Amino acid sequence: MLALHGTGAGKGIAIGRAYVLQRAGVEIPEYVLPKMYLKDEVARFKAGIANARVQLEDIRNHIPRNAPSEAASFIDTHLLILDDKMLSREPIDTIQKQGYNAEWALKVHSEALMTVFEQMEDPYFRSKKTDVEQVVDRIQRNLLDIQESSHEEVDDALDGSIVITDDVSPADTVMLKHRSVGAFVTDFGGPISHTAILARGLRIPAIVGLHGAARYIRNGDELIVDGKRGVLIIGPDKQTLKEYRQRIRRIAVLRQELHAIRKSPSVTIDRQRITLLANIELPDEIRSAKKVAAAGVGLYRTEFLYMNRDDLPTESEQLSAYMRVVKSMGRSPVTIRTVDIGADKQVNGRAEKRGMNPALGLRAVRLCLHDPTIFRPQLRAIYRASAHGRVQLMIPMISSVDELHQVLEMIRETKSELKREGRAFSTRVPIGGMIEVPAAAVAADLFAEHLDFLSIGTNDLIQYTLAIDRVDDSVNYLYDPLHPSVLRLIQMTIDAGERAGIPVTMCGEMAGDIRYTRLLLGMGLRAFSMDPTLLPEIKKVIRESEIQRLMRQAKKVLRATDRAEVQAILNKINTTPHH
Repeated sequence: MLALHGTGAGKGIAIGRAYVLQRAGVEIPEYVLPKMYLKDEVARFKAGIANARVQLEDIRNHIPRNAPSEAASFIDTHLLILDDKMLSREPIDTIQKQGYNAEWALKVHSEALMTVFEQMEDPYFRSKKTDVEQVVDRIQRNLLDIQESSHEEVDDALDGSIVITDDVSPADTVMLKHRSVGAFVTDFGGPISHTAILARGLRIPAIVGLHGAARYIRNGDELIVDGKRGVLIIGPDKQTLKEYRQRIRRIAVLRQELHAIRKSPSVTIDRQRITLLANIELPDEIRSAKKVAAAGVGLYRTEFLYMNRDDLPTESEQLSAYMRVVKSMGRSPVTIRTVDIGADKQVNGRAEKRGMNPALGLRAVRLCLHDPTIFRPQLRAIYRASAHGRVQLMIPMISSVDELHQVLEMIRETKSELKREGRAFSTRVPIGGMIEVPAAAVAADLFAEHLDFLSIGTNDLIQYTLAIDRVDDSVNYLYDPLHPSVLRLIQMTIDAGERAGIPVTMCGEMAGDIRYTRLLLGMGLRAFSMDPTLLPEIKKVIRESEIQRLMRQAKKVLRATDRAEVQAILNKINTTPHH
C-alpha cells in the first residue's frame, strides 16, 4: 500500500480501478512556405479554429442537465479565448507576411499571450494561462490531424474508473462526468484552477498537482481517491478499504442531511443568525446561488467584462450584466466589487507601465483612480443598477484612508451627474471596502469610520502578510490561514467593524472551508460569502455550533504561539460535539 499526497479538488471519496489516460505531447513543426501556398495555409489555419469551435460547442451541448452553471461558463471561456486576436488573427498575419506554417505561427502568438497571463499578479487570472494552453492544444491537434480516441471507444473502461492523467481541461472534466468516471487524478493543476473548481461543482472526487503520479500507477491498479484530504492510496489493504467504504456511506448520509436543510435558516444552537452569501463571477451563476438559498451575493466579480477584448466595456454593457443579477436576486443584496485588474495586463489597448513587481504595483482601486475612464463608467452602471434592487458597492485593495476619500469623492460626483441627467438610482447604496492588504487590516478602525461594511479577502491577505505566492509550488507550503499574524489581522478587522457598528463579511477561501467555520464564529464573524456549492456544508456546521463556547476557545487560539498549538486547539473545536 502506498499513499501519495496532492491537492484535494473535488470533495468525496472514490474506490476503483486505475485508467491511465496518456496523451502524447504535440511536436510543433517549423517551416517556411512558398508564396503560392500561403492562401491555402491561411485557410487551413481558419479550419483548425473552426473545428475547435465545433468541438467545444458539441461538448457544451452535452453538458449533463444536473451540472452546475459553471460548467457551461468554463466552456464559454474557451470559446471566448478562440476569438482572442492573438490566437485568431495575428497568426494569419505571420503566415501571410513571413510565410510560416500555421502551427508555428500559432505557437509564437500563443506563447506571447500566455506570457501576459503568467505575469498577472492575481492568482485567479494567472490561472487562465492554463485555459489558453488547453485551447491552443486543441487547435494544434486539429491542424496536425491528430486523431484521439473518441469518448465512446473508452466508455466501458471509464465507467466507475479512476482516471490518471497529466492534466484535464474543463471540457474534458464535463465529459468525464458524463461518462460516469469515479474520480480523476492529475499531475498538474492547483486549487483555483478551472478544473479544480469544476470538479467541486460537479462533485467528482479529484486530486490535482500530484506530480509524477502516473509513474507509480498502472492500468487496473486498485485505488482510493480522498478528494477532501488530497490523498491517493495505491493498493489499499482490507482494513483501509473497510474504513473508506464506511466513510462513503457516511458521506451519502451527509448529502441527504445537507439537502434537507437547504432552506433551513443558518442559525446556531444558541439562536444567533449567521448570514451566508454567494461568490459569483458570471451572471448565469446566480442560479447556483439561488439553488442553495444564499441570502444574497457577497462578492460579484466584474473582471469578466474586461477580459479578452481590446476596448473597455461600455456603461450600457456593464449595466445590462449587473441588472441581470440584481433583478434575479429580488430583495436579496448583491455586492458588486469594482474591477480588480492590474498593470500586468492591457486595458483598452493600452499597456500600463509595469513595475518590477506587479503585485505591488498599479492594480485594482489604484488603477481605477489613476485612470478614471475605467472607473467612472463602472460607478455609473453600478448606481443605475441600484434602481432595480439591493445593490452594495465594494472597493478592492484599499490601503490608505486618503485613497478611500478619493473614491468617495468620485462616487459623490457620479451621483450628482446621474441626478442632473434624471437617471434613476438609489441614494442608499452601502459602500464597503475589502480588507486584503495588511495595512488595511491594521487600520481597519480608520476605514470603518467612513464605510458601511468591511469584507475580508483572505486569499490576498494571507499572501501579502506571509510574502508568499500560493500558486508557486516552491513556496505554497507556507500558505497558512492559521498563521498567528493572519489570525490577528482577521480579529483586528472583525473588532473594528464591531466597534463601528458595521457588518464584517469574509469572502476569501477561508469562508468556505469547514475547518475554519467554528473558529471564525468564535472570533466574531457573522457573515460568510463563498462558492455556492460550499454553502450547505457550512450551514450544517453553523447549525451544530454554540457561539458562547466557541468564543472562549477562539481566545485560546489567538493566544497560541505556534502552528502545532493552534492546530491542536482547532481540532478540539471541530471535534467536540455541541448540544
